[in-house]
Amino acid sequence: MHEPSQEKSDNSKNSFYEELDQVFDHFTMHHTTIMSGDLNAKFGREDVLKPTIGNESLHQDSNDNGVKTVKFATSTILVVKNTMFPRRNFQKYTLTFPDGKNHS
Repeated sequence: MHEPSQEKSDNSKNSFYEELDQVFDHFTMHHTTIMSGDLNAKFGREDVLKPTIGNESLHQDSNDNGVKTVKFATSTILVVKNTMFPRRNFQKYTLTFPDGKNHS
């Protein structure tokens, strides 16, 4: 199961989160839940998102997948930890575009 890329339709993204909701419905609140993976999401530094994602994002603005991921995390009482802790910028991305200036 993987989140559709940013370019995919809203229907495919919504289907992904509906399926993910069904999976999380089977977990009880007495267990520690860790979800990991590439969610094709960019998390920004918007103030309203900080309780869920923290202050340490590489990006200024969230993309659509980032907003959907934060909504899911909030609804399931999860937090996005990879943007909670201070790190150097080069440790915050896994992809460098051919121009050498843009990262994701």
